[in-house]
Amino acid sequence: MRVSLPRAAPRRFSAGRRLRRSWPRSNSEERMTEHRVPERLGFIHLVPTSRENPRQGLEDAIELFKFAEELGLDSGWIRTRHMQYGLASPAVLQGAIAQHTSRIRLGNAVIPVGYENPFRLAEDLATADLLSGGRLEPGLSVHGPGYPSEELNDLVYDSGWREEDYGYGRIERLRSFLRGDKVREKPEYLGFGGDVDSERVEPNSPGLHERLWYGGGSLRSAEWSGANRFNWLMSNISSTENGVRQFDLAQKQQIDTYHAAAPEDFTGRVSVARVIVPTDGATDHQVARYRDYVAARTPRTEKIHGKNTIIAMDVLGSLDEILEFITADAAFQAGDDYLFELPFELELAEWKHMLEQLATRIGPSLGWEPGQVE
Repeated sequence: MRVSLPRAAPRRFSAGRRLRRSWPRSNSEERMTEHRVPERLGFIHLVPTSRENPRQGLEDAIELFKFAEELGLDSGWIRTRHMQYGLASPAVLQGAIAQHTSRIRLGNAVIPVGYENPFRLAEDLATADLLSGGRLEPGLSVHGPGYPSEELNDLVYDSGWREEDYGYGRIERLRSFLRGDKVREKPEYLGFGGDVDSERVEPNSPGLHERLWYGGGSLRSAEWSGANRFNWLMSNISSTENGVRQFDLAQKQQIDTYHAAAPEDFTGRVSVARVIVPTDGATDHQVARYRDYVAARTPRTEKIHGKNTIIAMDVLGSLDEILEFITADAAFQAGDDYLFELPFELELAEWKHMLEQLATRIGPSLGWEPGQVE
């Protein structure tokens, strides 16, 4: 069976929003809709690995990014996973991808900064950004240690985690390092070892500090991100607040909060991400796998997790069904960039199929044009 989100009425937006009229066919009837044209189109990838051959997942990721760039997609984002079969060192992989690509932007969705020393993370991100020619889009989040035992937290964070501040200030410190703020007086050269000392974190990649994103799913995070000049990155996990249970409306509320909090001289970007699985062009075997994947994940979308966490339903269907969903979704219609989250448990050939559908059919049907990022 096909699984899709409940539809809301199409929405119009104020001047300054790029809109397009299109005529998608559905059930042999021609309908005109007005919708937001995505400024950038990209994807999010887990970079799954295996215990037996972890290198293969990394090589597949490089191949996938090369393929995405050839298709003209604007960005590819990688997740960060610790103690899972995923990518633990995103800046390392981005440095490698940078050597095989020249245009596609390289994002993180997201780096949990609680695991990081902001000083060292700044060094790694700046190095990868320089190798890419200034294409990194670091996505960040903050969470304190959450493992069930103090012994495990001690192993992961060292014993200082009990006193450490894991709030937003950790990200502000990272941005200060990336900006090149002075952190010390340059010491006097003593005549040996080379006069190579700097008063700031090195290397420094100009402009990187202005390309930071905060990945969040609450009104509090949205307000903080806007007020502090971070771009806003949303995924298929969010929060129900103020009695708003419908997923796209909850995210639209966050987008409004984000823009309301932003200074007048700051134009922040908003990215909206969902798991969207196109069936057009897939083999019968692939379609069966896609349906099984979505069906297995649907029960988690039907309840509230913990205090107020909600999860969006995966969208599975034809071109017309996907277009119908996107043009009726309040969050997509308020966002700037669209990101398709690739399903975790599939394979390279299937991810390529999805990206090809995104770049050659779905994106153009929304009015997007490939290769527009400078």
